[in-house]
Amino acid sequence: MNKLLCFITTQQDNPEIVAEEALKGGTGMIQLRHKNASGHDLFTWALSIGKMCRRYGALFIVNDRLDIALAAGADGVHLGQNDLPIDVARKLLPSPSIIGCSVSSVHEALDAKQKGADYIGLGHIFPTGSKQKENAPLGPEYIRTVKQSVDIPLIAIGGIGLDNAREVMSNGADGLAVISAISSAVNPAEAARELAIIIEQT
Repeated sequence: MNKLLCFITTQQDNPEIVAEEALKGGTGMIQLRHKNASGHDLFTWALSIGKMCRRYGALFIVNDRLDIALAAGADGVHLGQNDLPIDVARKLLPSPSIIGCSVSSVHEALDAKQKGADYIGLGHIFPTGSKQKENAPLGPEYIRTVKQSVDIPLIAIGGIGLDNAREVMSNGADGLAVISAISSAVNPAEAARELAIIIEQT
């Protein structure tokens, strides 16, 4: 997995529009994440966004829902600490499929790698309003600590935008995952383009 920008869809009614704008700007991975949507809506969006990703040469990942990822032919799934275990998901997914795992410590990162994760999503790096957080931000320097222990790709997440993306990449991240930096931008495609340039240059 090369250095890339991942856009995680928002909790809005229809995530397809912003997803395509993100792809136009050079996003290399779309993660479909919508905690409150029905299975029917998720499947419909997954089929549509999956086609978009193939058209733009990007990866398509589904958050949490292995069933939706399988049904829609996604490239893989992203799992949290309380989701289906990585090794179980690996048995159910066709090969080759990508499994990402959310982590917030060296211990969780090591465990994710040992169980077969292809990449880790480390966060939250900075304060973020996307969802309630129990723990304090890790800070960009913590990326180096994790990278010293785990040799699979690390995608940083949490409060990342144009103002701090370069600092995150400079501390060793292999990619950035963002939500509001693209979805809340006046021009989502341009915001994605600027972030992708930072990732490429750092």
